[in-house]
Amino acid sequence: MKNVLVLGAGLVAKPLVEYLLEAPDYSVRVATRTVSKAEKLVGDNPRGEAISLNVSDTDALEELVKWADMVISMIPYAHHVTVATLCIKHAKNFVTTSYASDAMRALDEDAKKAGVILLNEVGLDPGIDHMSAMRIIHKIKDGGGQVESFTSFCGGLPAPDANDNPFGYKFSWSPRGVVLAGKREAQYLKNGGIVRVAPEDLFKEYWMVDIEGLGTFESYPNGNSLPYIETYQIPETQTLLRGTYRYPGWCNTWVAIKKLGLLDETEKDFGGLTYADLTASLVNGKKESLKTDLAQFLGLPEDAGVIDKLDWLGFLSDEKLPVESGKKGSFLDVLAARLLEKLVYAPGERDMIILRHDFVAKYPDRKERIVSTFIGYGEAGATTAMAKTVGMPAAIASALVLEGKITGTGVHIPVTPDIYEPILNELETVGISFKEESETLAV
Repeated sequence: MKNVLVLGAGLVAKPLVEYLLEAPDYSVRVATRTVSKAEKLVGDNPRGEAISLNVSDTDALEELVKWADMVISMIPYAHHVTVATLCIKHAKNFVTTSYASDAMRALDEDAKKAGVILLNEVGLDPGIDHMSAMRIIHKIKDGGGQVESFTSFCGGLPAPDANDNPFGYKFSWSPRGVVLAGKREAQYLKNGGIVRVAPEDLFKEYWMVDIEGLGTFESYPNGNSLPYIETYQIPETQTLLRGTYRYPGWCNTWVAIKKLGLLDETEKDFGGLTYADLTASLVNGKKESLKTDLAQFLGLPEDAGVIDKLDWLGFLSDEKLPVESGKKGSFLDVLAARLLEKLVYAPGERDMIILRHDFVAKYPDRKERIVSTFIGYGEAGATTAMAKTVGMPAAIASALVLEGKITGTGVHIPVTPDIYEPILNELETVGISFKEESETLAV
């Protein structure tokens, strides 16, 4: 019997735990601050156990790590290095869906000496995006080609039948994470030149794209794409862009949200203010003409869709802000809380994941365009597509390590065939697979 420790019982942990408990040879402990969440995940399975854990209690954490053969960290990324360091100390393997930080990569030699793998970025984005892209890149290289252009976009969205609010969005993961992503700069490579998008300009540059069977979406740059030239080992590429899909209207709305200053994290005393009070203070307006003042501040007509969205969100209302009197909060806190309140999935609604790679490959005698697309839906009233596509790769990767089918040591992300091939093959058996199309282009 192999012992698996899962740290965290959040929104994406359910498929991960279920997959591991379905195997007869794993004992699974789910450790989290709110033990009731862990209890729901393990249910009455005799090989599952819910543990109460404050991850800041390093002594308790270390005892759990010592018990485990595999540690899967689904807690906030700030704790991953602490957990990984304990895994090295006690020669335990480690898997997480989060990005491999510089501090994590610095553990490479120690992990190799301990004979353990620290496998990062095994979720959806990052994770399935890496693995599916590298499978195509290696196929191009093996065929004597080079990657001339590569764009990759991913979006976690309401399914069309659940897309019923003005924002075209509902939360299947951390609302604060979504909001904070709007503060990042972006960089990418286009036709051999580096394009830099300052944080204040993010959402001003976007492109419309049609996806067969689903309609039109906005796509915009996501973070810094440039390091992936090295990660994917395609120094020859002239274009590399990673980005995000959203339903139309998203980008212009976030331009307005940023202009209003609602992403400011400075703590303030809101002292019983209403949403209308807050908005009036941001636009130097008056409550009796607030909609007009808001439109003028944003340089938009009063009947603009962006104004309607902010109105629907409640920023013109006399409703009290979700900040207790005497306690401080930030504009970003208020926004994230309101978005979470309004952009929720109703019982029985489905979410949707779209991940699409678009390659141009250059061969000695031709060029070829390769488009690889995954579209997945959540199960109404059950598992979300986001949970499945984030949790399942981590569960599968962990099982493959425990079974000796992934044997590397040190710090890794899933960009080599020995890691990504068995994971992708198993993902296909649970319905996560890509549709690939290609066409020959004029040279």
